[in-house]
Amino acid sequence: MHPHIQTLLKCISLEEKEQAQRYSLDQQHTLKQLKAEGLALHPLIITRKNFGYADYPEISFKLNFPPEANMFKDGAAIECFLTGEDPIKGVLITLDGKSGEFRLFAPDFPDWIEDDGVGIKLAPDTRTTTIMKKVLNDLESNKPLYRLFEQLHEEKISSSSSTGKLKSGVVNFINKKLNKSQQEAVAACLQNEQITIVHGPPGTGKTTTLAEAILQLIRAGEKVLVSAPSNTAVDNISKELIQNGVKLLRVGNTSKVDETIFSHTPEGKLSNSKQQKEIKQLKIRAEEFRRMAIKYKRSFGKAEREQRNLLFREVKNIRNEIKKLQHYNEEKLFEEAEVIAGTPIGLYDAQIDQLHFKTLVIDEAGQCIEPLAWCIFPFAEKIILAGDHCQLPPTVLSNEAALLGFNNSILEIAIGHTNNIHLLNTQYRMRQSIAGFSSQYFYNSLLHTAEHLSNTGTHISFIDTAGSGYNEKHGPDGVSLQNEGELNIVLQLLERELLEPASTAFISPYSGQVAAAKEVLPKQIRVSTIDSFQGQEKENIILSLVRSNDDGDIGFLKDYRRMNVAITRAKEQLFIIGDSATIGADSFYSAFLTYVEKSGNYRSAWEFEIR
Repeated sequence: MHPHIQTLLKCISLEEKEQAQRYSLDQQHTLKQLKAEGLALHPLIITRKNFGYADYPEISFKLNFPPEANMFKDGAAIECFLTGEDPIKGVLITLDGKSGEFRLFAPDFPDWIEDDGVGIKLAPDTRTTTIMKKVLNDLESNKPLYRLFEQLHEEKISSSSSTGKLKSGVVNFINKKLNKSQQEAVAACLQNEQITIVHGPPGTGKTTTLAEAILQLIRAGEKVLVSAPSNTAVDNISKELIQNGVKLLRVGNTSKVDETIFSHTPEGKLSNSKQQKEIKQLKIRAEEFRRMAIKYKRSFGKAEREQRNLLFREVKNIRNEIKKLQHYNEEKLFEEAEVIAGTPIGLYDAQIDQLHFKTLVIDEAGQCIEPLAWCIFPFAEKIILAGDHCQLPPTVLSNEAALLGFNNSILEIAIGHTNNIHLLNTQYRMRQSIAGFSSQYFYNSLLHTAEHLSNTGTHISFIDTAGSGYNEKHGPDGVSLQNEGELNIVLQLLERELLEPASTAFISPYSGQVAAAKEVLPKQIRVSTIDSFQGQEKENIILSLVRSNDDGDIGFLKDYRRMNVAITRAKEQLFIIGDSATIGADSFYSAFLTYVEKSGNYRSAWEFEIR
């Protein structure tokens, strides 16, 4: 077996082990700790119960306070728990602020679901890891695929963005507003022979460019497969394609999609069909069996238990019948669709390997771990990877796995082994001075700003807390860091700069600072970790760096890609609060401070009265 396949399999096992350890609720890991680390949501207020996808129980809930829960991504494996009861496995459908929804893999709602003290916590995603292991173990038996694998793991080449010298032939662009770099990326996608990379820094119109490329491929008679590592990213590109009139089928267990997308899911497309009426009848039968089973409450004898188990077995059989019927109906929808879209696991589950796709497009490929990509690479002849490897990498819990390279995305790996890279070189999000440092440091000064976003004044400010005594400290959980002094400055900034709360976001690398900010900042301000804010933007951003100590210890501020995300979210005004004495010894932050002195406003914390 190829040594890198062995390494990936080892990393998957390490990640599984780390998940099991990190997510366990026991004497070593109290509920308070799990909540503090953003791994548990508790207590839940149940607002709605219904039977949804394939007749699984689905529960809507709200929380008293918005959690800092960037680990709770849609599709995450969870367990629903109550002290003294057996936990039930499920999947998170959505979490938005203080409300969300999850699905339970159970025949019915547990008796205790509406009791006080119900919560959900993250659980090891054994299903995804099982699929990834199977795919990697089978890789060498697929000769063309294995050749691609070997190519991506040979000696690195000196990669550089393509100059756009493409084969002759004029593309008749549907979107007439594309800039030159976007047009060249689209042309490269059409002339792709194996792998093409669309490198889209912040605000460069990556989704717009991909949509044009997909429309052109459809026009050329192709059926296109579209994926992304998260449901949110899949929905984002799906909406763009739907608006352009594409016959799109959105697959996967996502019942919580907006109306635009729902009508393009198998469930939405079949909602008024004869088959859907059959499914409805089966659900009614399942409901009757469930009602009979519910008669047997928590305490009952052996005969009653056997009867209850028989009834629930019947519910399970009906559920399998529903799944078969849905799959049969979906096959026709697969044939009719011009584009099939879903997460890698959603597409793998859809059993589409019998269909012929020339091109697979993976958006946000910089967030996609390598084994997930190999789950869907076999489905198409050619691959387009789109994203930005200069922003945050995939989330990996195991430090040991990360050291072995498990958090290297498929985009990062491919970029080192192809020159077919097309940089989108004009950003349309932020003022020139806000984008300037990222352009210099991360994009070799190749990232330009659209003309209408030229500077009209000062758009970037650093407020230096050096010598003010505003030191970092551990939060109440004893884990994450906080800096009360920096929050004091934030409150005064809002007042002095007349920042509109609804147009302003507060972000920080530390969840402890985010939790503290939620207690003191106006409710209209979006408060988030940097990781949760990737892909989003606001008119004004206030970034609190938190680190302030005598040792110059900056912790995971060392991941400069996180800072690239942080400093490219603001459209009009970016305020950074930090201690130059702590961060300035680091070459990256030293260069950044020099940039702000030259291109923005360098201020001292002494301007702000201590409250």
